[in-house]
Amino acid sequence: MRPFRPQTKQYWRVVLLCFVAASTFWLLNALNKSYSTQTTYPVRFIYNSRQLVPLKPLPEEVSINVTGKGWKLLRKALRFEVKPADIYIPSLPRTNYLLGSALRPSLVNALDGLQLNFVVTDTLRFDFDEKIKRTVALQLDPKQKMVAERRAVVGPITIKPDSVTFVGPSSLVDSLPAPFLLRLPTQNLAESSQVTVPVSFGDNPLITASVEEATVSLTVKKLLQEERQLLPEVINVPAGEKMVLQPPFLLVRYQLLEDSAALLDRDAFKAVLDYNLVNKQDSTLAPELVQKPQGVRYIKLLPEKIKAIVQ
Repeated sequence: MRPFRPQTKQYWRVVLLCFVAASTFWLLNALNKSYSTQTTYPVRFIYNSRQLVPLKPLPEEVSINVTGKGWKLLRKALRFEVKPADIYIPSLPRTNYLLGSALRPSLVNALDGLQLNFVVTDTLRFDFDEKIKRTVALQLDPKQKMVAERRAVVGPITIKPDSVTFVGPSSLVDSLPAPFLLRLPTQNLAESSQVTVPVSFGDNPLITASVEEATVSLTVKKLLQEERQLLPEVINVPAGEKMVLQPPFLLVRYQLLEDSAALLDRDAFKAVLDYNLVNKQDSTLAPELVQKPQGVRYIKLLPEKIKAIVQ
């Protein structure tokens, strides 16, 4: 152990410096040699973004086998001034893949100072679609409840803007409905309102819309509910027979706008019972409303069936 005993205070510092110098010379000598190795290399797709759009993220690198000086391999591994291999997509491709062998010309042009032995990646897959622009009309969903009880929407519904333009892949944009239906954020409007409605088409980042929301204007009025007795007319009764109805009267229940109640012709209701449609199992008839005054809505006839006794 005597040779390793420090003779001076600077002994271990000198030893460390010698070790660093030897390692540096060894590394520099190693980097000047040629090696063959498998590595990954970046690729870049070149296409017209106004005409085409990728439906999924594009591959960013391929695996290759190369030969080159250690310095070149180190620079490529650390991605210092690495030029990606360009893959040109001039128009909508007929296939959604590219064989590894077809990448060779692009890789050879990009590999500065390295020799390409072969492309390890067998297939490079991608999915492009044509970018289109489509304008569709906006419309409220007719199945949605919009107003509170005893309320009704009167007159036309105004939507501003009245249309929306979608931009994105044709396969996705063409699948959007036309007209494009809007749903009110509230379903219990009690008075005339202007409601801001979002134009919601999902969270797909590949589609953009010309507007994010629309303003819907509705005129809402109050409804009155009324009911009155109605004597139905029996038709197609066999000759010489008399029919007794149980009950003899119908109750017609309906609603109308509050401001039109004074003008309503309440005697204009007419219902019939067609004996040809009698239910022979229980001798009942279903009343049918054949005439009603203008302006009534939500009409209901009670009872839904009347027993008919022939005498």
